[in-house]
Amino acid sequence: MAHVPFQQEYLQIPTITRAYTTACVLTTIAVQLEVISPFQIYFNPDLIFKHYQIWRLVTNFLFFGTFGFNFLFNMIFLYRYCRMLEEGSFRGRTADFVFMFILGGIIMSIFGLFVNLVFLGQAFTILLVYVWSRRNPYVRMSFFGIITFQAPYLPWVLIGFSLMLNNPIIVDGLGIACGHIYYFLEDVFPKQRGGFRLLHTPRVLKYLFDAPTNVDDYAPLPEAERPGGFAWGQGGMAGGQEGVAGGQEGVAGGQEGVAHGDIQEED
Repeated sequence: MAHVPFQQEYLQIPTITRAYTTACVLTTIAVQLEVISPFQIYFNPDLIFKHYQIWRLVTNFLFFGTFGFNFLFNMIFLYRYCRMLEEGSFRGRTADFVFMFILGGIIMSIFGLFVNLVFLGQAFTILLVYVWSRRNPYVRMSFFGIITFQAPYLPWVLIGFSLMLNNPIIVDGLGIACGHIYYFLEDVFPKQRGGFRLLHTPRVLKYLFDAPTNVDDYAPLPEAERPGGFAWGQGGMAGGQEGVAGGQEGVAGGQEGVAHGDIQEED
């Protein structure tokens, strides 16, 4: 097989997945090099609404902890499910995908006013997992090769695994709750008797993101590499946020994240 240059491979990643994962990596590099501090980007309602530090509404979704084993697995998990959504149910609907990001971020930020989380990126990843799992109900998956289940149970398996490890489940719970709100409004309610569409992608997003593209240049992830998960070790979605400056620690929230196990799709 001919070697594919990194630049070409990178540009073949769908637009939103490429932009989001790149932003997360660059934010982490900036923190690692002490160009910025986690104190400057974490979710703080007082600083946002009283001191007008509006950027925190976005930056708190971009930091998953400093470089390390857990950061790597967080990025792989985020990349795979984000890409599978963008290449699957959102194929050719980039504006709708962006709208899901915006709406999901708004809902999660509202919930964030009432929970003690300072970085919401991990919860947003669970939102993506939840939406993907509900839209792929017949994909069979396995957990450590011990139990098998269908994709809609994946978020609950992850939350159960967090309980087994005595990790706080607030991150998983927040992601599941916000993911279900979007899924219900977009996929369930409009199909019920008397239901109707509540979510409409703004025209400005369609104008910006749904311009005609050359489909011949599009290279989706190969089918063999599009399972519902990854061969995880026990550091999966762990990414603590207990102190602003340390390893996988966040800013003053005691936020240990969720450790996810070995989850992969069966053939």
